[in-house]
Amino acid sequence: MISVFGSLVGDEEIANVVACMKSQWMGFGKQVDQFEQKYQTKYQLPSFAMVDSGSNALFMAVSLLDLPPGSEVIVPSYTWVSCAQAVILAGHKPIFCDVDLCTMNVRAEDIKARVTEKTAAVMVVHYAGLAVDMEPILALGYPVIEDAAHAIDSTYRGQPCGAIGDVGIFSFDAVKNLTVGEGGGIAAKDPALIERAKVMRYCGIGKSGFDAAVSSAGGKTRWWEYNIKEPFIKMLPTNMAANIGLAQLDRIDALQARRKEIWESYQRDLAGVPGLITPPDAPAGDRHSYFTYCIRVHRRDELAHYLLDNQIYTTLRYHPLHLNPLYEQTDVRLPNCEQLNADALSIPIHPRLSESDVDKVVAFIKKFYA
Repeated sequence: MISVFGSLVGDEEIANVVACMKSQWMGFGKQVDQFEQKYQTKYQLPSFAMVDSGSNALFMAVSLLDLPPGSEVIVPSYTWVSCAQAVILAGHKPIFCDVDLCTMNVRAEDIKARVTEKTAAVMVVHYAGLAVDMEPILALGYPVIEDAAHAIDSTYRGQPCGAIGDVGIFSFDAVKNLTVGEGGGIAAKDPALIERAKVMRYCGIGKSGFDAAVSSAGGKTRWWEYNIKEPFIKMLPTNMAANIGLAQLDRIDALQARRKEIWESYQRDLAGVPGLITPPDAPAGDRHSYFTYCIRVHRRDELAHYLLDNQIYTTLRYHPLHLNPLYEQTDVRLPNCEQLNADALSIPIHPRLSESDVDKVVAFIKKFYA
């Protein structure tokens, strides 16, 4: 079966994992610091902290803004469920908005259509790794949370995605462009927010007893005593994950180059298929991460089953959230999200794909529509 998403790990990651296990220090430690510094430098972020998942990074990002209790956060409906859950768990209400039919990204006009007197912040999602047009959204004047889970290596007008709004998050799960198995990260324009995040991720304590002991903690003799700065859940990343991430950072440029090759093959070879709409390339001056290749097609469900029957797995990313009864917004009409729900399909793109895999995907799509 050809998988729709995937990462690529090799001897370097395996060696780093073995070294971590042999060190007998697999939990939070110095390798996390090393990964944070290397990632921040690589992607020119003003500040950065690693956490244990992208979903938890979203919850932390919303929490860092200290929004009024019960306020509303506008979120694109065409996104992963963690975006809405983070808002709810932080004590607020997600208000879903539409997206652009071509880019599948949220626009300023989509957001303005859903603003109320309770609106306190906006969440944007750089869908598939294509940067959202941030300038008009920033001009609305609300705090902006950037979901850059798809957008490692993506840029907007020369700026790294995830570091344009007030706070941004990244995902390093098993199928992302850079994987650590499971992990995430958070960036912010204000370094003080990241310093706070590093305290919050350890249940609001910040420094472990061991770190307090070896640093003398300003002459403190009872290093096992601690002052809890604020209540928060544990989101500590591990040395194990960080070690994988360090190896991935060494090869990320090659991994991205392979994704770009596959993207360009699809753009070329699928362009003439009747009724098939290919996704847009990044505008001049921006950079795409090539995380997801999402086409729009007639008879989408039939095509998906046909490809599955021929050992090619595809999926819809994502089922619009406003259609889920949990959020009590099923009476809201978001026509572009609903159109994507009817005709969008993510097809395989990841660095493990061989040339024959890519050729097979193209050939069967063409055969279906012949």
